[in-house]
Amino acid sequence: MNDYRESISAYLQKEQEVLRALDVESINAALNLLEETFEREKMVYIFGNGGSSATASHFQNDFNKGISEYTQKKFRFLCLNDNVATIMAIANDIGFEDIFRFQLEGRLEPGDIVVAVSGSGNSANVLRGVEYARQCGNRVIGLTGFSGGKLMQLSDVSLHVPVMSMQITEDIHMVFDHLMMSIFYKKMCGIDHLKG
Repeated sequence: MNDYRESISAYLQKEQEVLRALDVESINAALNLLEETFEREKMVYIFGNGGSSATASHFQNDFNKGISEYTQKKFRFLCLNDNVATIMAIANDIGFEDIFRFQLEGRLEPGDIVVAVSGSGNSANVLRGVEYARQCGNRVIGLTGFSGGKLMQLSDVSLHVPVMSMQITEDIHMVFDHLMMSIFYKKMCGIDHLKG
């Protein structure tokens, strides 16, 4: 039997260090922008690659069903990763770099926002979608790790994970989701998961 306890402890310790280093002001700004978008009944377009695409899909689920199950007004998240046929058609006929930009084109309306998820902050297709949104005057929440890359610079609100680890970055991107979901649960639905 192998003894992984030292490695387990090191991973958990690093995760705790990074959690303590998160920028609470940025998380607060993201909550306020999401709430403003919700109140105006505008769209939240969310997307990412690889593990980040799963994170984007999970965000959509937690806001569109999780919170919205208990509210009269609903969150309007749309995950641009979730239609495989559309993504494959755009990638094949136009180019993989345009899979998010093309889906935003002609659909973004004033007041809609974009949530872009990229561990490196440098994924070309994510950046093209974000750049298009900014050209249209829409605001961007960017979830990044490592140095933050170009996405961090392009974001109106940056939810940055200051660590050189994709695994911990992706862990904490999900923490952002569940943290914000829990806060909205308490405010909008009267459900306090911290007291469960």
